[in-house]
Amino acid sequence: MIKKIFSGVQPTGNLHLGNYLGAIKNFVELNDDNENNCIFCVVDLHAITVKQDPKKLRDNIRETVATFIACGIDPKKSIIFNQSTVSAHSEAAWLLSCVARMGWLNRMTQFKEKAGKDKEKASIGLYSYPILMAADILLYDTTHVPVGEDQKQHLELCRDIAQKFNNDYNVDDFLKVPEPLIQKEFSRIMSLKDGSKKMSKSELSDLSRINLTDNNEDIINKIKKAKTDPLPLPANTDELVDRPEARNLLGIYSSINNITLDKSVNEFNGKNFSEFKEKLSQVLVEKLNPISLEIKRLTDDKSFLDKILLEGQKKANYIASKKLKKMQEIVGF
Repeated sequence: MIKKIFSGVQPTGNLHLGNYLGAIKNFVELNDDNENNCIFCVVDLHAITVKQDPKKLRDNIRETVATFIACGIDPKKSIIFNQSTVSAHSEAAWLLSCVARMGWLNRMTQFKEKAGKDKEKASIGLYSYPILMAADILLYDTTHVPVGEDQKQHLELCRDIAQKFNNDYNVDDFLKVPEPLIQKEFSRIMSLKDGSKKMSKSELSDLSRINLTDNNEDIINKIKKAKTDPLPLPANTDELVDRPEARNLLGIYSSINNITLDKSVNEFNGKNFSEFKEKLSQVLVEKLNPISLEIKRLTDDKSFLDKILLEGQKKANYIASKKLKKMQEIVGF
């Protein structure tokens, strides 16, 4: 079976190592393995579920595209576009909102986490955006969606919505029910200052993350200052259970090198952190420096990035508008 891949990244700026290892690196591999069947969307409609600076948002859309390309996604082999330029996404989301149930959305744990204690002040968009995510996926007859742990629940909702639409309107398999693509041998990337928290662009300290635009000196300095514990590196992975910082740094080393955590642990068994950090910095600089330089070069060429987005918009709109028209006919419009 030919895989049709869809995935999206929010243009909130400052993409970091966690975004690269958790998503974009995987996108590149999928792009190479599934030529002309991958769609990578800059989900700017999702971004505005929380307030954005309009000028920064426009710049961040271009920077996200630049990051895709710098990391190795070939726009000639895939579709890259920004969500808001294809109106079918918003229109399909409304149709699917009338199929989805309140009880399903009330179970979404990510809304509760993002809204915090005072959920009454959260936007309606933040509450209902999993339905827009479902529209993003279902418009393209997507068969597989690369997801991390934090998005698995949303993909389950997407599957439920697709099945209910098909059942309600007696249209077997009209909306394809997508499967998750989970990365193998992937370690979740955590903060360099606290191994119990996910690496995040929203964390105040820049030392907590490695940005894809960081220079070599920044990377070396951040790894040198990354939190550790007083013990030497462990002899086996069982010893990492209560050592989140050690697990995180070894996980980064494993993911960047495409090797198992076991292999990394064996390589550095009993060694001190200073020796390990030096090797980790070396590997990160070697991998990320070309990406950083290319992002900077591409972001200076706005006309090139806008051309990529326009070409992607035309291709995406052609596919999505045809699917939307059929959806509208099915519901009686």
